[in-house]
Amino acid sequence: MYQRKLSENIQQQCFKGKAIILLGARQVGKTTLLNALVKKMDCPVVWLNAEEADIAEAFEKAKTSTQLIQLLGPESRLVIIDEAQQIPDIGKKLKLIYDNRPDIQIIATGSSAFELQSHTAEPLTGRKKTLHLFPISYSEIVQNTSPLEARRLLDTRLVFGSYPEVVNKPGKEKEALVEITTSYLYKDVLKMEGVRKPGHIEKLLKALALQVGSEVSYHELAQTIGNINTATVEKYLDLLEKAFVIFKLSAFSRNQRNEIKKGKKYYFFDNGIRNVLISNFLPPEMRSDKGALWENYLIAERMKFNAYSEKYVNTYFWRTHDGAEIDYIEESDGILHAYEFKWKENQFRFPASFLQAYPGHETRLINRENYEEFTGK
Repeated sequence: MYQRKLSENIQQQCFKGKAIILLGARQVGKTTLLNALVKKMDCPVVWLNAEEADIAEAFEKAKTSTQLIQLLGPESRLVIIDEAQQIPDIGKKLKLIYDNRPDIQIIATGSSAFELQSHTAEPLTGRKKTLHLFPISYSEIVQNTSPLEARRLLDTRLVFGSYPEVVNKPGKEKEALVEITTSYLYKDVLKMEGVRKPGHIEKLLKALALQVGSEVSYHELAQTIGNINTATVEKYLDLLEKAFVIFKLSAFSRNQRNEIKKGKKYYFFDNGIRNVLISNFLPPEMRSDKGALWENYLIAERMKFNAYSEKYVNTYFWRTHDGAEIDYIEESDGILHAYEFKWKENQFRFPASFLQAYPGHETRLINRENYEEFTGK
C-alpha cells in the first residue's frame, strides 16, 4: 500500500473543531487512506457508507440533533461518512451534530464535488476543511519506491496513469484501467440532474481526449457530437469537472491587444483514462501524440503538487491571435512563472511578445531531463 501525502495532513487536522471533507474521484484510494488512518487513532470509530440504502435512509429520517447523535452512537468520537453526497441536506445535518457534539470528528468523503461541496458550503462555513485526493502522484511514487524506480516507470505512468488499482497491478494495468473506466468513471455524472443521453458524455470525452493541449470550442464540440447544443456541452463539461474526470485551464490575458482572452483547454486528471477513451496504449516513443501525452501528465502532476502543498496559484495557458503560445503559466504573489513542455528538446525561445509584455517574470523549459522538480519530487 502506498503511503499518501494527505495521510499526515488529515491526521493533523483531526479534532481541531472542523469537519474534514475529503474529495476525489472514485477509486483514487479515499477508503484505503481512511482505513490506514483509523488504525492510528486511539478512539471509538463509526464508519457509515452512505451508498448503503439503509444508511442513507436513516440519515434522511433523522431530522433533529438528538436523532442524529443517536444514529452515530453516544460513544463515537471519530465518524467517517463515505460518499456523503448521497445524503440529502448533509451540510445541515453535519452542522447539527457539531453544534451539539463538538467533541466528534467527522470525515465526510465524496466523489462528486458538485453534490458534496454545494450541500456543505453554506451550513459549514468556517467549520470545514476541504482536501482533495488524486491518483497517485509522481512524488508519492518516489516516496514509496525510489527516484530510480519512479523514472524507470515514467513511460508506464504516461500510458496507463496512476490510479492505485493500476499502479498495484504491474503487467495487468490495461485490464485494471478498463475496469475503472467502464464501472466507475461516469457513475456520479450519470446520476446528476439533466444527463439524459449517456452516449453524449462518452463522445464528448473522446473529443476532448483527441484535443488535449489544444483550445476547445464548445460550438465545434457540439457539432462533433451531434444532436446537442453548446449550452448542453458547457453543462456536461462542468459536471465532468466536478466528478474529477477533467479540469480546465483558461487563457491568460492582461488585455494586451493580440492576446486570446476567452480560450479554454481541457486536461484529464489521469493519463490512463484519456488513453482508454482513444484506445491507444502504445509506448510514448511510438506515438504521434506524445507531446500531448507529456503535457497532460505534467500539468496534472503539477496540480497534485500544488494541492498537496497547499500552494495557492492561478493557472493558465497563453496564446496570441498570431499563434505565439506558452503551455502553462502559474501566477503567485504577483509573479508569473511561464513553462513550456517539450518531450526531449532542451532549447526553446519564449515568444518575444510575451517577454516584452511581461518583463521580469520567470520562464522555464520542462523536459524529460528536469521534470522531477516541477512535479514535486
